[in-house]
Amino acid sequence: MDISPQTLTTLSEWFLLSLSPLAEPRRASESSLSDAANQHGFSLAVLRLVSEPAADEQIRLAAAVHFKNHLRSRWPPSSSFPIRGPEKTVIKDRIVSLMLSSSPRIRSQLSESLSIISSYDFPQSWPSLLPELVSYLRSEKDYAKINGLLGAANSIFSKFRHAFDTSALRLDLKYCLDGFAAPLLDIFLKTSQIISGSIASASLSPDALRLLFESQRLCCEIFYSLNSIELPEFFEDHMREWMTEFLSYLTNTYTAALEADGTVDALRSAVCDNLQLYMEKNEEEFKDYLKDFAAAVWNLLLTQASSPSRDQLTITAIRFLTTVSTSVHHSLFGSPETLQQICQSIVFPNIRLRDDDEELFEMNFVEYIRRDIEGSDVGTRRRIACELLKGLATNYKEQVITLVSGQIQKMLAMYSANQAENWKEKDAAIYLVTSLATKAGGEAQLVDVESFFTSVVVPEFLGKSVNDGGILQASALKFFTVFREQIPKHTAIALLSDVINFIRANSNVVHSYAANCIEKLLLVRDRSPVHESGPNVVALQPRYGSLDINPHLASLMRNLFEALQLPDSKENHYIMKCIMRVLEVADVSGDVARHCIAFLVSVLAEVCKNPINPVFNHYLFEAIAALVRRTCEKEPSLITVFEAALFPVLENILRNDVTEFWPYAFQIFAQLVEISRPPLSHNYMELFKVLLMPQTWMRSANAPALVRLLRAYLQKVPNAELNNEGRLSQVLWIFKKLVSISSTEDLGFYVLNTVVENLGFDMIGQYITHIWSVLFYQLQNRSTVKFVNSLVVFMSLVLVKHGPVVLVDSINAVQDNIFLVIIKNFWIPNLKLISGSIEVKLTSVASTRLICESPTLLDVSTVELWGKMLDSIISLLVQPGQTRVDLENELMDVPETVGYSASFARLHNAGKNEDDPLKETKDPKEFLIKSIAGLSAHSPGRYPGIIEKFVDPVNQNALSQLCATYGCAIV
Repeated sequence: MDISPQTLTTLSEWFLLSLSPLAEPRRASESSLSDAANQHGFSLAVLRLVSEPAADEQIRLAAAVHFKNHLRSRWPPSSSFPIRGPEKTVIKDRIVSLMLSSSPRIRSQLSESLSIISSYDFPQSWPSLLPELVSYLRSEKDYAKINGLLGAANSIFSKFRHAFDTSALRLDLKYCLDGFAAPLLDIFLKTSQIISGSIASASLSPDALRLLFESQRLCCEIFYSLNSIELPEFFEDHMREWMTEFLSYLTNTYTAALEADGTVDALRSAVCDNLQLYMEKNEEEFKDYLKDFAAAVWNLLLTQASSPSRDQLTITAIRFLTTVSTSVHHSLFGSPETLQQICQSIVFPNIRLRDDDEELFEMNFVEYIRRDIEGSDVGTRRRIACELLKGLATNYKEQVITLVSGQIQKMLAMYSANQAENWKEKDAAIYLVTSLATKAGGEAQLVDVESFFTSVVVPEFLGKSVNDGGILQASALKFFTVFREQIPKHTAIALLSDVINFIRANSNVVHSYAANCIEKLLLVRDRSPVHESGPNVVALQPRYGSLDINPHLASLMRNLFEALQLPDSKENHYIMKCIMRVLEVADVSGDVARHCIAFLVSVLAEVCKNPINPVFNHYLFEAIAALVRRTCEKEPSLITVFEAALFPVLENILRNDVTEFWPYAFQIFAQLVEISRPPLSHNYMELFKVLLMPQTWMRSANAPALVRLLRAYLQKVPNAELNNEGRLSQVLWIFKKLVSISSTEDLGFYVLNTVVENLGFDMIGQYITHIWSVLFYQLQNRSTVKFVNSLVVFMSLVLVKHGPVVLVDSINAVQDNIFLVIIKNFWIPNLKLISGSIEVKLTSVASTRLICESPTLLDVSTVELWGKMLDSIISLLVQPGQTRVDLENELMDVPETVGYSASFARLHNAGKNEDDPLKETKDPKEFLIKSIAGLSAHSPGRYPGIIEKFVDPVNQNALSQLCATYGCAIV
């Protein structure tokens, strides 16, 4: 396709403006490009500009980036405006040659573009790609271009590392192996010979050699991808060639320039990854090479180096040794001398803090914490060194414990000799214990945790300034947190004030760890016997309660609030999570409560300006919800204080369309409605009007929170108010909207259930036929277990509130005798699938009343339905564990929403326990037996025959046992 010069000029101008620092021209150009992207041929025009040698390099690079992103969104056939087939063909024909002829930065972008295309089309729809890559690979002499080809191949083949193993994937792998395995080995061996010759003759510059080593690294990464699923025959046949070269790169040393910049170490790291892969998947075939490689990797780790890639090499090398230590070849490390040398020369040096760890502690506390206490340290020297110790301990536990225990004592002695200079020794000792001490009963312990804590860790809490210890204090707090369940309560309580004091530390890590420690302490549970429930019944009880935290409450909250004012901790989620947890546990009242709500509201007002930390924001709203729940229920005089503080900021969230916070705001409003004293104020009633507007329900993500608020209003607003201005009709419109979509149908039933629970039949009677019509229409189109169960619960609620006659007659008003159809096809089959204690009691009692009180089911023509209903009731009450259906596995329709829609996050502290509509009925089994016995007493001899004919024999036996239990008889 020919591209006119004018088109290229226009595109050039747009891409140039897209680089502008000024927002207005940049946005205008982006808008123009977005509009042009919908025109056929756009991708070819951009690609033509990328290849235009006369165009400015920056414009070509911007075009290459845009081309890549355009392919990412438009290449998939499922996209709204996909690239057409003929265009795709031209792009695939041109992209490889264009990639090779481009500058390095553009080549990188085109390589990514090629990878995007191949993820959809290769190999089935792009059979020419692999032969084209191989052809260029064999003929090309320029290693910059060769590396571009290998990089593209590496990206294409990487799918074999992670994709699920299927027959289709194996066919793709076979195709790639047939076409690329031999050329890969050829280029790898060829490059190796060039490296060896140039090193011997010093004929190539360091820059040229770097390209060669980069080529070998890419070959190693491709090797890994092609061997990830299983050992291919070609690689098994040529294993010696590969392994010989691998070993040479681990054992040879190169010029200082090459060793220093990380090029060689990056290659060695890729080699170690391949050795690790073969140990995991091909141990039998690899065993003949293992001893040499173990020695080479060991010696490599003993060699001092400061290259940028040395960290990654150390990690991959130690990981390989760890795998060996847990394999059948562990005897390679089994001698006492070898174990000691591994520990002293490899493990312990990598446990100690290094300068970059200290720098991370000071300059990037978020990353430091992420690595140290959030479990993302799997790629650090410290963590992998501990993993090696654990691997060695698998077969040599006693020897390893002896070596590590001795090292810990040595480290602590060095610290004692010179605390100022040797503080890193103590930190390493604490880290070793924290990482390796076993908590499983019966296993050998590295140290006695309680004794170590008292003698080594506690001194870091006592008599020291909160800003003196830094990393050592953080390590002590981490130890306390990790072993919180093993540290006795009296010891922890004695240190609580010291931990609270650490929240004042200037170090972000230290005050975050202190807050995290307190928060985790408040979650500790102890097993406590429940004597009235039997000798073997235990319950989990909180170890620390309000009586433990109340004496420290004022200083704790003050320190937490002040920590949120420190630099870089204004949105520290560890601090806010601790605030939330304390407010859940402590008794907060009076001035402390006023101060807390004022501070939290000020924080909320600030984050509303730019919500960027969802974790912090969630805990902030949880903290507010906890404060409302625990304080206002105990001290109603604070309700007006909380309303005055919260209403302005919550209204601001709605008024300024802070959509991220809408679900939270509605849940807090629901709490305020529930705790308010009737009659509801003007502000609440104005909010109620907004709540009933259709536009409020346009964002489906807000629906759960809106329903939570609506239910609160339905329980508070007087019936007369609901009758005004068509409000009940608006509520039922909301129900209809929600129940019509499978993803929100349960919310629709929540609304409907609340209406029935709180309004008399004199109000809902005029709407009941409409309600049944809506539900039965949905039942025709979506009779899923989830929907039918919700319908059975709703029908049961109508029955227990208004009686069987109202239920039967109102349903039959929709269509003559449809009630019996509903009973036969839906109620009886699904009754046994109901779950939830309140729901089980409600539906079983309603079903019992139906067969004992409803003339329709007591009629002689419905004896079969009567018997089958009884059978389902018994199954529900006696065999619930055998008949439950996992509703979570049902496919749910997710409605599409326009624009941004904040996801719903339920606030635990703003939740409300479901009301039991049958509080007077304590035991549904007893209710069933006494009702059936009473019914049979009025018609002796009728029901035993029905039961024998229509009730399952297993359930007949269960019924007999229940009769004996409750002293009743069915006659």
